[in-house]
Amino acid sequence: MFGMGMPEMILILAVALIVIGPKKLPELAKSLGKGIVEFKRATQDFRDTIDIESEVGEFRDTVDTIKTDIRHQLTENQKDSSLSTKNTEISTPVETTANKSLHTDETESAPNDSLLKETQATKKHEK
Repeated sequence: MFGMGMPEMILILAVALIVIGPKKLPELAKSLGKGIVEFKRATQDFRDTIDIESEVGEFRDTVDTIKTDIRHQLTENQKDSSLSTKNTEISTPVETTANKSLHTDETESAPNDSLLKETQATKKHEK
């Protein structure tokens, strides 16, 4: 204990007995014991707090890593969706042109004829 042997401790106790007196020495020893116990409790609480903070720090690191991964995945998904949208926009006019070439003039003119007839009928009613 602090590099002191039994003879040194007896010497300190004898000096304390002479200086403090035999009536107050038990009270002082009791107070000193309570102080040491309270110091040990405070030290243990401090250690627990440090351990909790280190665990929270590790948890935060894990959460930050997960957030980064999610953001990365979202960015990739957005890039993929924008590329597929561009591919669709590029392929749509080609498909439309191909579809138009497959239709005959009769199928194209039929909707136009009905639209023309409706327009003429509307004009007749207005007059």
